Formats: sequence, structure tokens, C-alpha cells
Amino acid sequence: MRSTSWTRLIRFRALETGRIHLGQPIDTSKSFDVGLAYASKTTIKAYEITGSSAVDPQAEVTSNILTVQKLLAPLSREEIGIVRCIGLNYTDHAAEAKMAIPDRPTLFYKPSTTIVGPGDEIVIPKVAQPVNEHLSDYEVELVIVIGKTARDVPEDQALDYVLGYSVGNDVSFRKHQMAVTQWGFSKSFDDTTPLGPCIVAATAIDSRSLPLKTVLNGKVLQDGNTANLIFGVEKLVAYLSQGTTLLPGTVIYTGTPKGVGAFANPKIVLKDGDDVRVSVEEIGTLINPVVEEGSTTSKL
Repeated sequence: MRSTSWTRLIRFRALETGRIHLGQPIDTSKSFDVGLAYASKTTIKAYEITGSSAVDPQAEVTSNILTVQKLLAPLSREEIGIVRCIGLNYTDHAAEAKMAIPDRPTLFYKPSTTIVGPGDEIVIPKVAQPVNEHLSDYEVELVIVIGKTARDVPEDQALDYVLGYSVGNDVSFRKHQMAVTQWGFSKSFDDTTPLGPCIVAATAIDSRSLPLKTVLNGKVLQDGNTANLIFGVEKLVAYLSQGTTLLPGTVIYTGTPKGVGAFANPKIVLKDGDDVRVSVEEIGTLINPVVEEGSTTSKL
């Protein structure tokens, strides 16, 4: 695991400067949830971290204290580049989908223009409306953040390349997804992939048994555990780096547990005005409102 001077990193616009900074919340306890604190408008203070990026190996926690004005995704779209995602990677999700356990990871990509941060709107585009027909769906996911250039990495060395972990919501549109064998179109809509609220250093967390949940409008819909991953962190990093360079800042959405809306009875869809909260224990809660493009609540 790549060593860092920080245990929990946030990216934010500071009240004092109006500029974007990196920081470590002053409260470093595992019980502190920066996503919930931000959503409840609790004042968040952070020690500034030097450097312009979470993946900067020279980044150091300073004694300078700043106030969070706006919490951002912990990596910018430019730092992320291509978003890598794994489909059908939980045993319980495979069971609810009535699909066989895959013998290798199913990889698909999203452009970085899909990424949004804590509190940002998830925008359901007109091409995916009406929602009851297109089945807009939620997917809580553990997200791997790569910290240094990785290529042809052996499985037993994979964690050396992992900077840390974050939380993601792989919002999906099932009608478009299931109409074809390649999912790129349905997974690539702008502003549909929340990431945050922070990155927890790989040295500070054990990814092998982390509870993760989706709560939609106050109701728990997904309640899983990373212990049910078919392909864990080491296997994914080793597999994806075969013949392929994973650059620092690469994010890997690792799949979702059972409880997605498409397999509920009746089906559950994301719609205008919804409040969707995805969380991974020891990392935090990522909270986003849902808007339908063209609605009275949408900014578009």
C-alpha cells in the first residue's frame, strides 16, 4: 500500500481563500462522516495538505486550518481521465440477477464527464426519460484509487499501487443498458456518477469486509458487504493492469451488491426530487439530489 502523510483526504473550496485546496479533516476518527457533516451544513475544518493532487507523493499535512465552503469530488475529472467500472462483481447481486458467477472481471468504461461530487445533482438526461420506462437506477460501490503507475502488476503486489478508497454511485439506465451488449452508451451520460466524499488511505482501512448501503429518500435499499466481492481489490488491480497502464488518479468502481431497483418488485427508479445516499463504512456517505433534465428543479 502506498504510504501517505494523511489518512483521510478531502478536496474543497475554502471559505478563507475561495480557491480549491486539499485537506485532512481535523476530526480523524473513524466515526466522523464528512459527507453527512457537509450535508447537514456542519462547519468542517481541515488541515491544509500541500500539493495540487491527492496522488502527489510529496503531499504533506500542514498546520494551516481552512474551512470547507464547498466539498468537491476528491479527484478532478482531469486527474481521473477514464473511469473504470466492474459489472456483476458481488455474489448476491449475481444471484438476484439470476446470472452465473463470472470467471473473469467484466470491465466497462465511463468518461470523466460523468463524475460529480458530494451534493451535486445527478442529472437524468432527456434521452433517459420517462424514468419509469428507462429505469434509472442506483448502485453503491467501493472505489479503488490508484496512487502510482501500474502495469503488469502481480496480484501479491497489487496493494502497493493502491492510494486509497472512496465511495461511488454508478447510476445506470437499464433500458439503454439492456438493449445492447456494450454498456458504454447507457453508462456515459453527463453528471451521473457521484464520487466522494473523501479518499481514505489504503493503510488505514481493510477493504475486505466493509458494509455498504444505499438509502433512497430515507429507505435502505442496498445493505451489502465487500466480503461478497467475487473479485477483490488485489485481483482487480492485477487483472486490469495486464498489458495496460493504470495511471495515478485512476479510479475503479468495483461493482454493487444486491438490492438494485431493476430487480425490485415493484421496480424502483430514481426520479426528480429524490435524495440518494450511498455509503461505505469507515469511508463516509455520498449524498446527491436527483433532477430530471428539463424539469422545474433542474438547472439545465
